[in-house]
Amino acid sequence: MSPALLLPAGLAALLALAIPVVIHIARRTEARTVDFAALRWLDAAPKPHRSLTIDERLLLAARLILLTLIALWLAAPVLWNATDDRPMVAVLPGADAATVSAAIERGDRVVWLAPDFPEHGALAPETSEDPISLIRQLDAELPADTPVELVVPATLDGVDAERPRLSRRVEWTVGAEGPARRVAAPRALALTVRHAPGAESAVRYFRAAAASWTPADAEPAFDVAATDRGVPGNARHLIWLASGPVPAPVERWVRDGGVILTSLEARIPVEGETVPVWRGTAGEPLAVAGRLGRGRVIRLTRDLEPATIPQLVEPTFPDALAAMLDPPAAPARVAAADHAPLTGAAPYDQPPLDLRPWLALLIALVFAAERYLATRRQRAVAP
Repeated sequence: MSPALLLPAGLAALLALAIPVVIHIARRTEARTVDFAALRWLDAAPKPHRSLTIDERLLLAARLILLTLIALWLAAPVLWNATDDRPMVAVLPGADAATVSAAIERGDRVVWLAPDFPEHGALAPETSEDPISLIRQLDAELPADTPVELVVPATLDGVDAERPRLSRRVEWTVGAEGPARRVAAPRALALTVRHAPGAESAVRYFRAAAASWTPADAEPAFDVAATDRGVPGNARHLIWLASGPVPAPVERWVRDGGVILTSLEARIPVEGETVPVWRGTAGEPLAVAGRLGRGRVIRLTRDLEPATIPQLVEPTFPDALAAMLDPPAAPARVAAADHAPLTGAAPYDQPPLDLRPWLALLIALVFAAERYLATRRQRAVAP
């Protein structure tokens, strides 16, 4: 540990130390009068004699200490490298915690790889949804020379697309497989279709897609009507088959989080740039998507007919439509043995330990002592 001052100019306040010294010299404590029986033996013209005396030296010392502490507080004292440099063992919830018994016997710091990094002796927290971010945070908060061991289960969930890169080499211990997560089966999408007169023929492509998502013994979630009927409040995916501007209520529905797929002739604003979300066999974009408020707008780039979009009558169309309306989440589960962190990231500067909170407490104690010495009833009186 090495002390330092972040604001050395604050030490200029030490010049105020002269103030209480001057006050104690110039203003002596109230003197006590002594009566004499006879004054004839005193010299009529005594030689003046003065000596430099300071009354109540304990009170003066308290005031000098108080001013010194205040000046030191203004200079912002810190301690560099004051963090705990013991080896760190971080256990991801779900891993076999029995592997850290040796680390506990050695006196290493053992924590859970969870928010705030609780001590391992505490109750095991829930499995983290973003363990890689926690690993990066742990790497940033520890000194560069602190050894780190990470204990993880055989399978990691919620990981990034690439292996994390840290500023140090860590010991990557793969434990036993944690409890398996139940993965909910994907639900069939519910489609709401609104079409203009003459566009009924295009509805069949979306009806067929909805039927392919639904079990054979169930009815597809498919709501079709003309454009003069409103969009249900519980609808999430809307197919709009009409030319011209999209009505304002529908636009507000999209801004509130809805997803709309429009025909080529429809007009609805899009915020920012659009990106292709459906391509043909030659790579040409068949549909582009963009944001609108909290919702999404998907616009076809061609007329909705097999002559211009042959994929409408292919078996892959239902899957392509589902991917456009409800994009699947990126894969986030990997084998832990294949996701060990890399090295090469720049080391992080560790923040120093701020001593001002402790100084503030000490200043309060010295100030209380100074007030006691200054206001007590029995003060020293000069003879």
